[in-house]
Formats: sequence, structure tokens, C-alpha cells
Amino acid sequence: MKRLIDMVAAGESLTENQWEELIAGQTEELSAYAAERAKNLREQIYGKQVFTRGLIEFTNYCKNDCLYCGIRRSNGNANRYRLTEEQILDCCRQGYELGFRTFVLQGGEDGYYTDERMVSIIRKIKEGYPECALTLSVGEKEKESYQRFFEAGADRYLLRHETAEEAHYETLHPKELSLKHRMKCLWDLKEIGYQVGCGFMVGSPGQTAKTLAKDMKFIEALQPDMVGIGPFVPHHDTPFAKEKGGTVNQTLYLLSLLRLLKPNLLLPATTALGTIDPRGREKGMLAGANVVMPNLSPTNVRKKYELYDNKICTGDEAAECRNCLNNRMQSIGYELVVDRGDPQKDKR
Repeated sequence: MKRLIDMVAAGESLTENQWEELIAGQTEELSAYAAERAKNLREQIYGKQVFTRGLIEFTNYCKNDCLYCGIRRSNGNANRYRLTEEQILDCCRQGYELGFRTFVLQGGEDGYYTDERMVSIIRKIKEGYPECALTLSVGEKEKESYQRFFEAGADRYLLRHETAEEAHYETLHPKELSLKHRMKCLWDLKEIGYQVGCGFMVGSPGQTAKTLAKDMKFIEALQPDMVGIGPFVPHHDTPFAKEKGGTVNQTLYLLSLLRLLKPNLLLPATTALGTIDPRGREKGMLAGANVVMPNLSPTNVRKKYELYDNKICTGDEAAECRNCLNNRMQSIGYELVVDRGDPQKDKR
């Protein structure tokens, strides 16, 4: 099995069956070996630097009804909110003062934020902070909308594909959503010129080593700049409330495999990982991650952006959150840097 890890680390392409074997064959020893190889590759390219993204969760309205998500349309218990343009800009101002050089606008698929409103917000952020990168994570749009956002100044776009296996995709999403359209969106974003991010939940209901192997092959084909993965954490107001959650160990192993697959990835140690393990984000770094995403949203709305249960840092001020993360990273020999954190060349 180590031979397969060595092949990936050397830039060789595995077959889907080999990926399935490698994922299904996880052991403690193999995980440690993959993590060491991944950490070394990551440090060759990014050193001990950890990039920060200032996350602004600007709306929890969503037209979709995904079975795993706490802000799904049919959750009548969700306490809905929208941030104004002024509030979003205030989050950016505060974030900039704290040393953030990337802002991430994330929200549900909310029709209130028309293309015109989004373009206005994007332009104002880029006019105010021209040296900062702006990432959007607002779901599936048509190519024309993505083009308008890009021309207004958006640099990056994060759209998790969730699974590259069609039958699995259908068990996680309502009928009106399709894997084909999700994939088209990702290829459109890449063609326009965005730095593109995809990703998936680890341990989502119905996920297997076979579906994960398809994810790895899709990521190999897409060649994204970012991949966001985190453990599936059930939400009490969804059809998946009683499903078993994803594990720390499998998430860390897959982080390592992703780093080996594409050594220059921007790879977050997610809040979900920190939610199921108090030292989850530190462990993520030691498995090959190099990005953290502290929350810049106003504290009075953080609890309302509840994609899953028990989310951490919902009451912290942005400065507290950043200082806490800085201390956590320093405790393992890493450092948060004031940097846009663009992808670097693969030095393999």
C-alpha cells in the first residue's frame, strides 16, 4: 500500500481501482506514512506558512433543499438573516485591520442577491481593498453570472462537488439538482479564469471507498487550485439527523492523499474538523493542510449560519478567533501570515 502512496507522491496517476484500494486500506501506519509524505511536500512549496481566509457568511436563505444542510429551504426552524452591503464592507474593514488579505463571501443560494447586487458588492470590496483576493461561495449559477462576477473583480470560487458519483449525488440532493450541472459549473469557472475550488464531505451517508476514488479521479481531471473537505456532521433539523458523522482519522488521511495528488493545493483545515476534535485544525495542518478560515461575520448572526450542529467559534469576535488560531498554529511550529495566499508552483 505504501507503494501506491509513493506513486501518487511521485506524480504518477492511479487508476480508480488503485484509489479505491488505497482509501479502503487505511491503517494507522499508512495514515502516518501518508501524513509525513504530505507534510514534507507541503513544506517544500509553502514552508510553515498558514494562509487565513476571512469568512463572511452573508445570508442563510437558500432555495435548495439538500438533505444534509441545516439552512435547507424546508427547515422552518432556521432563523434567517441577510447582511447588507454596508455590513459586508464593515466585516472587510475589520478583517483587513486584523491582517486578512482574502475575504470569502459565502451564503446559501439566495435570489435576493441578484447579479446586480453581487456585482456592486464585489466592486466595492475590490475598490476598497485592491491588494486582497475575493473568493465567492454562492452555489450554482449560469456561466454569464460567473463571468460578470469575475469581471467585477472576484478572484476565486469555491463550489463543493460533494461527490463525483451520480447515484450518490442523488441521495444527498433534491431532484432539481444534478451532478451534471454541478460539474458544468466547475468547468465553466475554470474556463473563465477563476482560481477554482471543489470538495466533499467525508463520511456523508452512502459514501464508500469507491465513491471517494471517483472524487480523487475527478479532482485529478479538474486540477483545482483549492479543495475543501471536512467531516460530515449531522444537523438535527435535517433528514440526516440520525446518520453517523464522518471521522477525524479518515478526514486527515484524505487531506494527506489530496496533498500528494496535487502538492500545490490550497487545502483548508476546516471548522467542521475543529468541531469534532478540539485539536482538529492542528491535526489537519500536520496531515498536509495549509489554510484556515476564521469567521468575520457579525457575532449576532454566526449561530444562525448553522450548516451542522455544534459549530465552533460562533460567539467569538474576529480578533479573538484569529488570535486563538495563531496560538494554535504556533503550538505546532506553523505561523499565520498576512498574505493573499495564492497557489504556488508545484516543485515536485
